[in-house]
Amino acid sequence: MARVRAAILDIDGTLLDSNEAHARAFLDAAEELGLEVPPFDEVWRRIGKGGDKLIPEVWGFEQESAPGRRLDGRKGEIFRERYLPGLEPTRGARALLQRMRDDGLKLVVATSASEDDLHGLLERAGVRDLIEDATSADEVEESKPDPDIVHAALEDAGFPPGQVVMLGDTPYDVEAATRAGVAVVAVRCGGWDDEGLAGAAAVYDDPADLLERYDESILGRGRA
Repeated sequence: MARVRAAILDIDGTLLDSNEAHARAFLDAAEELGLEVPPFDEVWRRIGKGGDKLIPEVWGFEQESAPGRRLDGRKGEIFRERYLPGLEPTRGARALLQRMRDDGLKLVVATSASEDDLHGLLERAGVRDLIEDATSADEVEESKPDPDIVHAALEDAGFPPGQVVMLGDTPYDVEAATRAGVAVVAVRCGGWDDEGLAGAAAVYDDPADLLERYDESILGRGRA
């Protein structure tokens, strides 16, 4: 591929160990509101999609409906109050992004999280000062796996798809980036295995694993 000039970054599950917490917050909110509480895996396997897709798929009503707004709002409150303060970065998250910055890559976030959650997620991941631009689900028409967020991040990055790599942890990152023409490097630390991450250019255990093999990765090879 052409020289890599920018990286589009997912946060949840990629830079921050937060996928389980998001799922738990949805279940807690549903219980509080007297809604059906689905099995944990039914929600967890959809983390990485925005609420516009997750809520109708799991509960059967739209995010913008009255119950959808209540569920989405309470989930966000619970996540920020109960779970976010205790979350930890994935192994090697900051060191990897620092290496990317040192190599001259522009770092842009593309997340299905809400604008309300975005800054807190970056703070807990310990990388907020390294990020130049960020696009949340609130800023686009459709969340992942639709490519809207990746297209918006490409505009922020200012480079064509062939000069950009996306780092993500779910099939929804892989699909969204692929549909936007962007190569994907995936990490398993969000809970998905290689089969679930099929379509990625390469799969690593976590950011630390990618950093250890950086020079032989698409990031290292794409510098020359």
